[in-house]
Amino acid sequence: MANTKTSSLPADLSFEEALKELESIVRKLEGSSGDLEASIADYVRGTELKKFCDEKLKSARLKVESIVRAEGESAATAPFDPS
Repeated sequence: MANTKTSSLPADLSFEEALKELESIVRKLEGSSGDLEASIADYVRGTELKKFCDEKLKSARLKVESIVRAEGESAATAPFDPS
């Protein structure tokens, strides 16, 4: 994680925990009419969590592509469509 400020994140933080905290921060900022400094601190924490989650997702995608390639299938991926 070069040039990032994710050092304040615990080493054992899971993707799910980070995402849950990020969602909480987003809800808080969307509805906040509170202290500016606290909002800025929340925003900074949110950007750290977003970067962390992005990195975890990228790593997971690369692992899946590696598995698919090892099975001799096409490694092409497409966005998830829940419908």
